[in-house]
Amino acid sequence: MDYEHESGMVLIPTRFVWPYGGRDVYISGSFTGWTPWPMTPVEGCPTVFQTICSLPQGYHQFKFVVDGEWRHDEHQPFISSNIGIVNTILLTRESEYHPALLSPQVPHSGPGTSMDVDNVALQHVIRSSAGASNGPFPTMSDTDLVMSQHRVAVFLSSHMAYELLPESGKVLALDVDLPVKQAFHILHEQGISMAPLWDFSKGKFVGVLSALDFILIMRELGSHGSSPTEEELETHTISAWKEAKLYMNNRIDGRGSAVSRQLVHAGPDDSLKLVALKILQNGVATVPIIHSPSEDASNQHLLYLASLSGILKCICRFFKNSTSLLPVLQLPICAIPVGTWLPKIGEPKGRPLALLRPSASLSTALNLLIQAQVSSIPIVDDNDSLLDIYSRSDITSLTKDKLYTHINLEETTIHQALQYRDDPFSTYGYTSQRCHMCLRSDPLYKVMERLSKPEVRRLVIVEAGSKRVEGVISLSDVFRLLLGT
Repeated sequence: MDYEHESGMVLIPTRFVWPYGGRDVYISGSFTGWTPWPMTPVEGCPTVFQTICSLPQGYHQFKFVVDGEWRHDEHQPFISSNIGIVNTILLTRESEYHPALLSPQVPHSGPGTSMDVDNVALQHVIRSSAGASNGPFPTMSDTDLVMSQHRVAVFLSSHMAYELLPESGKVLALDVDLPVKQAFHILHEQGISMAPLWDFSKGKFVGVLSALDFILIMRELGSHGSSPTEEELETHTISAWKEAKLYMNNRIDGRGSAVSRQLVHAGPDDSLKLVALKILQNGVATVPIIHSPSEDASNQHLLYLASLSGILKCICRFFKNSTSLLPVLQLPICAIPVGTWLPKIGEPKGRPLALLRPSASLSTALNLLIQAQVSSIPIVDDNDSLLDIYSRSDITSLTKDKLYTHINLEETTIHQALQYRDDPFSTYGYTSQRCHMCLRSDPLYKVMERLSKPEVRRLVIVEAGSKRVEGVISLSDVFRLLLGT
């Protein structure tokens, strides 16, 4: 853990170890304001817990909280104080780790007991996490990752969905009996990419209408080489489209009937961890936070649309002044197994990275958005340098001036679609507001801060200077790393 001190004060990374077992272990000391901070088990040594604190030189006192009980380590220096018996430490010089705490004297309680500790395994873990990288960037140790994941999990489990609610704002919902055309005009005019659906006859929220639905509708109605007419979109209600989509997706149960996908939602008292897992596991962008006063889920109240960016903003705000609590945050993204990267020459190919040239057809872009299951695609030139981004939500711009009635998906190029989105008389509109980028050398915390903005779901990793695309890192990538899913 790290705290801000006066300018010029030396902070010494110091490892604290509790090698005597337990389920939940915390450290509490004069350097934490006697607030308990979690310790994490050492890989391969489940009875050994550790944490690293950056402390100023001087005298410090601390104790351990083991399964709710205050404890001290009898094999380390200790004294009696006004809060009972506490361990002490005197830091008098700069050192990467304090040697007295690197090699704790572990009592031997006989073979086969829970007090036995494999000191060789412990020292191996300590050396691997303390070793410097031979390359241009530091490397990530498993210990640092596990420690960071544990602390994020503790934070997300102890904070609830209602904490995401803003002090003021509005949440838009659509009736399922609205015509599709009118619904997408509303989405475009309100500058949003999705909205929950309310079924008046059932008295509850039944789904979400998103830009992906408009993409599927455009593909379906234009599948015979013609553009969808205004009349076709006028006669299709949202409920009729959802029913048609159900059969299109061919969700069939064992009896041969269509299986409707239930609305993924959460309650205000659900933990942020549960909300994040619902988003990841169901492949959705948002989860409606719905309050139901009655047990039968009637009389529902829509409170908010929770997203990963909102949860990430909470994480960034909480750990902003103590980023060393999460060691992985200080590493460059190229040193962390996160995101999708273009393979280097000689490297095995991993998950493909979707890129498109401006001359590609709009039909190709829409198909790729669906097949790759991504929210946006980088548009690059012949040198793979970033020109722009085409997102799922950009498709709703075709409702402007009823463009959808006279364009052909196969004949319209990405270049033309980008002009429709921005200004019909502009050329490539590269703007920092639309192309959200980062460098491979950027620390994960900096990347997380950018992704915590509501309008950002993916960052394109580019080469400095040339803007050549090297990879993409998304909100879901970051959360899969932090949650270990």
